[in-house]
Amino acid sequence: MKTLIPAKVPTTALLLVALTAGSIAMAAPRGEGAGHRGAPDFSELDTNGDGQITQSDLQAATAERFAALDADGNGQVSREEMAAAAETRKAERAERRLDAMLERVDANGDGQVSLEEFGTPERGSRMFTGLDTDGDGAISEEEFAARKRGPGRGHMDR
Repeated sequence: MKTLIPAKVPTTALLLVALTAGSIAMAAPRGEGAGHRGAPDFSELDTNGDGQITQSDLQAATAERFAALDADGNGQVSREEMAAAAETRKAERAERRLDAMLERVDANGDGQVSLEEFGTPERGSRMFTGLDTDGDGAISEEEFAARKRGPGRGHMDR
């Protein structure tokens, strides 16, 4: 197995720079191929594309992330710039979630959700059956309240 990070990069330094880059990344706008929860992926840290992450790569990646945050280019990142970047990331995440939800529910692929697609009988039936724990064909107040306590909580609690 090939080692992608040279042994000459001290583990502590790598961790420190990765954590710094990760915390900056939490507020920085990210592209489509971005890692999860603000953590940079390998290709973002391997800035020269040679298949290895060096200290030079980490410094360049940190500088790129800082420049992305520094909207006015004054060499300083203000609270407002961080807040704006965080809002951008929040909006991008919301868009991705909406797209995924639409893709799941839009059975005919027309980019819209009809009542039939939204409330398919099988979806409603599964939810009803899950809540009707005693199988009597009705959901009691106790069964409805239990959905908040039990491990199989329904989507209404999220």
